[in-house]
Amino acid sequence: MKNITIYLTCLFICCSSFGFGQETKGQGPYSQLIIRGVTLINGNGAPPQGPIDIVVENNVITQVQVVGYPGVPLDNSKRPQLKAGGKELNCEGMYLLPGFIDMHGHIGGTAQGADYDYVFKLWMAHGITTVREPSGRGVDWTMDLKRRSAKNEIVAPRLFAYTGFGQGSKEPISTPEMAREWVRNNAKKGADGVKFFGASPEIMAAALDENKKLGLKSACHHAQLDVARWNVLNSARAGLTSMEHWYGLPEALFEDRTVQNYPLDYNYQNEQDRFEEAGKLWQQAAKPYSDHWNKVMNELISLDFTLDPTFNIYEASRDLHKARRAEWHDDYTLPSLWEFYQPSKVSHGSYWHDWGTEQEVAWKENYRLWMTFVNEYKNRGGRVTTGSDSGFIFQLYGFAYIREMELLREAGFHPLEIIRSATLNGAEALGMSNKIGSVEVGKLADFVVVEENPLKNLKVLYGTGAIRLTEDNKVERVGGVTFTIKDGIVYDAKQLLREVKEMVRLEKEKNKYTIQQPGVEKD
Repeated sequence: MKNITIYLTCLFICCSSFGFGQETKGQGPYSQLIIRGVTLINGNGAPPQGPIDIVVENNVITQVQVVGYPGVPLDNSKRPQLKAGGKELNCEGMYLLPGFIDMHGHIGGTAQGADYDYVFKLWMAHGITTVREPSGRGVDWTMDLKRRSAKNEIVAPRLFAYTGFGQGSKEPISTPEMAREWVRNNAKKGADGVKFFGASPEIMAAALDENKKLGLKSACHHAQLDVARWNVLNSARAGLTSMEHWYGLPEALFEDRTVQNYPLDYNYQNEQDRFEEAGKLWQQAAKPYSDHWNKVMNELISLDFTLDPTFNIYEASRDLHKARRAEWHDDYTLPSLWEFYQPSKVSHGSYWHDWGTEQEVAWKENYRLWMTFVNEYKNRGGRVTTGSDSGFIFQLYGFAYIREMELLREAGFHPLEIIRSATLNGAEALGMSNKIGSVEVGKLADFVVVEENPLKNLKVLYGTGAIRLTEDNKVERVGGVTFTIKDGIVYDAKQLLREVKEMVRLEKEKNKYTIQQPGVEKD
């Protein structure tokens, strides 16, 4: 176990030197920032290395210097020297990683009652320094937040705006030319790309072609309403750069059918119908490693296509009790968000109308087949990223991202492959690998600093930390991100969590609210 004195000393020095107070705004950027003595877990697949000093000048990494050997006293005269006006962050014994990239992050929602300040602080508290929003409250709203984040006027990750296709249009998009015009207008507003849910083949082809001509990226949740005519393979061939979740992929793998085996009384507007039958879909696809399975996978890889699986968002489907009893709900989930999660015929993702053992068993098999494809895709050189899609189905911002990492581990990823998925792969998918995604000279200063080794236990990245028994038989909590650094600005991640906890406490107090499990009468 690490010497706790080192941590406390570092925390004391940093909090006093950087002036953290009750309301975290972050400190910096500085003319020079030196992060001392870390073990670096880079995003490029390299093994850990340290001790290392990292030098940042005006938000650009200028040195990544090995300064010694583990367990050997350091020669300070051979280390990078602090310039006048510079700042030091003494993090000896800690681990530093590139800032995490959430490739599927919705910035709250009016239905959930989650405003951006709440969401951003939960993301930043978990080391997430970049977020791609795949549709939200509108391009103008997101672009305003993106500009404010870029200027560091608010505590927020770097944002990439992918507008929902057709959003803001005065009338439904019904022709290819209308699709092209919408895409051009979206680009003029500054959006980074488009999030599709599906449309007729001619409209999808036109929109993707126009988007590609403009040099923008794209994502798609291949919804069941259009997937029978346009699956993932159609999208990738037409220029789609990434797929969300897994819809449309089993359909591309069909061998003996063209539509999923819907019950004849199925209704897409019934959330339980929609999600229960989705849990049986992978079993209707080609078997793993079969000729058709291999053919589809290899073609997607040849097209440089990105999979953004978001395993975590459906985890309640295979273990509802676990998802709704997650320990962070009590302190960090807003009352309005908790209410949104409850069984409902109208709230998206609240499909617990009659959810039981049979549904969960089917979804466990769904996961096994899905994870097999994703892991093999990675093994053959395909790009897999890390996304959370939080704010639905009992998944909470920030916490769910770490859970996504754990599920990538379950799928078969080595912990170093998970970090690459969460950092460099995301940067590549965004077209930003020259700026973010790994710790290299010339890149921007986006980092995650944590006391514990996340490769040995990803749970140390949770805001609630990991449970450990000490040598003298005492239970302790370890971990949680210590510092999140974005654009060279240092944030106390634990203070951000305290502020979210206070937001939730005040909301509960204001509304005399206590979290109750579904169907349990309040005392």
